[in-house]
Amino acid sequence: MENKEELLKLNIQYVVLVKPSKPTPSSVLSLSTIDNRPELNTLCQTIHIFQPPNNITQKDLVLRIKEALSEALIYYYPLAGRLIKHADGKLRIHCNAYGVPYVEAIANCDLASLHYLDGSDRENAKHLAFDINDFENGYQYPLGIKVTKFLCGGFTMGIGASHAVFDGNGGSQFFKTIAELVSGKSEPSVKPVWERERLNGSITEHPLQSPMDEASAAVSPYLPTTTLVHECFKVDSNTIKRLKVSLTKEISDDIDSWEGESFTSFEALGAYVWRSRTRALKLNSHGKTSLAIVVGIRGKHSLVPPLPEGYYGNAFVDPKVVLTVKELNEMPLSRVVKMINEAKKLGLSKEYIKNHTDTTETKTEQFDYQGIGAAMVLSSWFYLGMLENMDLGWAKPVNMVPAPCDVFGTVGLWIFAPPSDLDPSMNGGVRIFVSLPSEAMPKFKEEMEALKIFKPFS
Repeated sequence: MENKEELLKLNIQYVVLVKPSKPTPSSVLSLSTIDNRPELNTLCQTIHIFQPPNNITQKDLVLRIKEALSEALIYYYPLAGRLIKHADGKLRIHCNAYGVPYVEAIANCDLASLHYLDGSDRENAKHLAFDINDFENGYQYPLGIKVTKFLCGGFTMGIGASHAVFDGNGGSQFFKTIAELVSGKSEPSVKPVWERERLNGSITEHPLQSPMDEASAAVSPYLPTTTLVHECFKVDSNTIKRLKVSLTKEISDDIDSWEGESFTSFEALGAYVWRSRTRALKLNSHGKTSLAIVVGIRGKHSLVPPLPEGYYGNAFVDPKVVLTVKELNEMPLSRVVKMINEAKKLGLSKEYIKNHTDTTETKTEQFDYQGIGAAMVLSSWFYLGMLENMDLGWAKPVNMVPAPCDVFGTVGLWIFAPPSDLDPSMNGGVRIFVSLPSEAMPKFKEEMEALKIFKPFS
């Protein structure tokens, strides 16, 4: 019997550069200090899955998507330019209306045979993702799109967006513009705003100091490795509720440290997953491990004045919780939850945002902990609107997944995402997209099974 990876074969129909449908400004635009973080200079790849459209043929709808992209580039004209690193080490966009790479392909199967990518069959997402290496070498493109048509009439949109240009909210805003134009609107409901200077830092003599260095960082016997396994774990709402009830009971014995504060599902599950990942990697007990929490700063209380509604650049910080592996394994999980709660609050403070941005601009030398497993980055995609903002009118997306390549293929970045629209039993649940060395995955699976019967201090 054929496995899923052998089942999917693509026939590339054509590759073109989609240009703005009207003349656009020619200029060189600077990115913000946050945009210029070295780890963001990579392609963020997602797959959006659509069931067969209503009242329009697949061919006509796909043509309309390409036309809408051309119209959207009138407003988002920097995306039709090129990213170039200048002599000062900074990335800038050369706006020249060169065009956005657009690939169209036909698959040899139905989406149902792939379960609409709603599961742990992560490898097929690589084939449906936009891959710049398949288009043209030598350039950095801010954006690329690959539309794959399936025999059932459904289709996928593989989006490749430079993380130096977008964050999740910014990308979702752009996708919404395409959806609105496909649906027949004459212009986007939210106009894009550049203003990257708003998040520029200054050189500081007192940068934020990392509590973990190369000498103190924990190491895994499984890393570095070239063999990563990518999985999607589903945690239903009942399991999350049981975890929170158990933690609440645990907190009742330590109530003074909480002072009546509450905690979120993200914080509870984040603490459990961080500890489980540490155990799966067999990090040495006296070494340090860090959990970075991606915290958006678009809210009205984070910056004064706040960022404008249409800002689509990177607007986040990532405060960290650092513990020794021994501490993480032995302290009550509720205390780890509290530390995550406090880190999120810290990330929203005006002083921290300024210090973080100034430290980034100062470019202090930092050791790369990704290769040894000491660092984990946790990002929530729950409030990005990746599904609802891609409603094309004639066709609604039923699923969205990150492709396990490039930025999403690293062992450090883990994603909490909402469930697809295909599994009603997962309403209120969470999908966790995980990358681990193959030797570590069995232990992590054990930990996730144990979550179903979680008890304090387990």
